[in-house]
Amino acid sequence: MKIFPSIQIKQLDAYTIQNEPILSIDLMERAAVALTGAIIKYYSKETPVIVFAGPGNNGGDALAVSRLLAEQGYKVKAYLFNTGDHISEDCEINKERLLQNSDVEFTEITSAFEPPVLSEDCLVIDGLFGSGLKKALSGGFAAVVKYINSSPSKVVSIDLPSGLMCEDNTYNIKNHIIRAERTLSLQLPKLSFFFAENEDYLGEWELLDINLSQEGIENNFTSWHLTEESDIKKLIKPRKRFAHKGNYGHALLIAGSYGMAGASVLAAKACLKTGVGLLTVHTPLKNNDILQTAVPEAMAQHDMHENYFTTPVYPDSYTSIAIGPGLGQSEETAAALMEQIKLCQEPIVLDADALNIIAVHRQILPSIPRGSILTPHPKELDRLVGKCESSFARMIKARDLATNCKIYIVLKGAYTIVVTPEGNCFFNPTGNPGMATAGSGDVLTGVLLSLLSQGYTSEEACKLGVYLHGLAGDIAKEKLGERGLTSGDIADNIPFAWLKLTQNTDK
Repeated sequence: MKIFPSIQIKQLDAYTIQNEPILSIDLMERAAVALTGAIIKYYSKETPVIVFAGPGNNGGDALAVSRLLAEQGYKVKAYLFNTGDHISEDCEINKERLLQNSDVEFTEITSAFEPPVLSEDCLVIDGLFGSGLKKALSGGFAAVVKYINSSPSKVVSIDLPSGLMCEDNTYNIKNHIIRAERTLSLQLPKLSFFFAENEDYLGEWELLDINLSQEGIENNFTSWHLTEESDIKKLIKPRKRFAHKGNYGHALLIAGSYGMAGASVLAAKACLKTGVGLLTVHTPLKNNDILQTAVPEAMAQHDMHENYFTTPVYPDSYTSIAIGPGLGQSEETAAALMEQIKLCQEPIVLDADALNIIAVHRQILPSIPRGSILTPHPKELDRLVGKCESSFARMIKARDLATNCKIYIVLKGAYTIVVTPEGNCFFNPTGNPGMATAGSGDVLTGVLLSLLSQGYTSEEACKLGVYLHGLAGDIAKEKLGERGLTSGDIADNIPFAWLKLTQNTDK
């Protein structure tokens, strides 16, 4: 699914109006019908509704919803803010339609505003500003937002919480943004939905199909995408009846140090459960008994140092290599890592302590093989690229790093972002808060290593890997709940995630 910036959303509306064809006021009515249907689904007719409408088309949507809710038996008060003595053409039409409905208590605000009482029983519909906002709210509108936020009322925002910008909110004023219980987005998600700092403004969000032109959507380019299950299923390679372990690669995992054997175990288990043919784990001697007991399917290769990684491995015998989980950051390990990177010619996976070492020794970045996959969480990325003031800024810096070094960045989070060397960003929808637990990233490293070894391209491995990893977490959540979920549970449920994705597709 494409994620468009605000300017392209406006263009898509215009394209639909021109090519369907449909009048803009009729497209607004279509949106209002969808919005009203969603509101009715969540809130009963006994809920008093207070609508705040701005002077633009978002306000026009809100006025249309006021009329439609009243027709359904809801008690509605609507406030139209027209302090500049100018409202959009479609907002004006919906104002006139509303005035013809005596069941709506309507007030047009042109100067002073006497706010209504907002009780905990009320539903506030926020239609002040939508996706076209370009700067932080100020003055009277900021005061209205603060008033709504200070009330105990439930708030539903149309398309986007007023005050929140569609993409970059780095320098926005947080107190001047509506805090909604629910956001009803028209047709497509907005980029700001996928950033952690915006969660408290959005509440739960959902998409409402208003039949914008599919041709317009397909013909418009964007570098932002939300991955869908259908996209993932297309990537999965079928397994042949006469296949053997040699067909699915020999992976090398360089992981673990004394006291951090668990990281190598988790990554190894995930690698095997994702379907690799053979796995060798290069780890210090002191981790041998733990590894061999916990993951008997993996072969152990011992480093010359009994406590941590100091001995680079020649890559010729291996299909793919991953380095980092539980590695430690000793000077000897750092030197060995840099030498290991220089030895590798094919894409590798770099995670955890490997990233922390690279952040200290940035001169190694140009030596990382093209197409390699780096899997930082936000703080690890900040160490690589410098402190970021917002998730949007972090995504931009991740994109710069990916394009400059010709590598893939898997920026982990609630919507893990796969950033490609071409600058495209793919947001992953699977996963849940229960996966915010130690070792979850180690599991992902094992998944990515396995997929690379099986012959998936770096981009395919990233997209499929993060989706599979999140889906395994979702299946574990259904069995165990969020709070008791561990990274081992994620690894254990990878086969079930595969099963769900391949049902009715494997021959």
